[in-house]
Amino acid sequence: MEGCVLAANSKSYSAVTLDGAANLNAECVLTSGRTSGLGAADLECPKVLEKQYPSVDPLAGIEPPSYTSCQSVPGGKTKTPSPGTYCGKTISGEVTLEAGVYILRGGRVNLGGNGFLIGAGVTIFLMEDAEFTINVNEIVQLSPQETGPYAGITIYQPKSNTNTVSINGTSGSFVDGFVYASGAHVSFTGNAGATADGECLRIVGDTIEFNGNSWYGANCEGKLGDHALTAGRHISIVR
Repeated sequence: MEGCVLAANSKSYSAVTLDGAANLNAECVLTSGRTSGLGAADLECPKVLEKQYPSVDPLAGIEPPSYTSCQSVPGGKTKTPSPGTYCGKTISGEVTLEAGVYILRGGRVNLGGNGFLIGAGVTIFLMEDAEFTINVNEIVQLSPQETGPYAGITIYQPKSNTNTVSINGTSGSFVDGFVYASGAHVSFTGNAGATADGECLRIVGDTIEFNGNSWYGANCEGKLGDHALTAGRHISIVR
């Protein structure tokens, strides 16, 4: 996690846990609780920061857009959906998204086989229990809008949607911007080629799990709009 801080608001004694032969390289680890298995972690900060004040939700004030009329998903394996609202649809195959906002009312992103999902300047809203799953043999390349109310947000799942967000893209995959699922589990699995393109990935989830040889970096200057994500808080008494 090059240039990144891993932060957990949980007060559990195992709020951040490394299992088995897992390895962690990060700027720092910060938690409201305790950690487990981090003795061999490679951190830039002097030590793991435990019993810290919780971090603030960076997207707490976001209001999803209003629904528009339901659109049809183009047929065929290769498709280019337009921005808009999709109701109860499955998006699969080789998919290239035009720039804009996509609202899934139910349904799922499940590419199937060796599909891909590519889109620059997109925000995907997973509403009404919509699901998002990228499997290990598929490619995902997504980056967010850089202006407007949803600047910096790539995937947004409201807290009421508790379905797991799974990003397991193969070599050549990257996600840039916020992946936000504050009420759900987020699984980020990859190999040496599955990255955030060296740019800016921010993951917010109820629980977050890293597997495989996942790597991502954080160079977020100008990438997140006004939605800054900071780890931890402190209190100062000023006279």
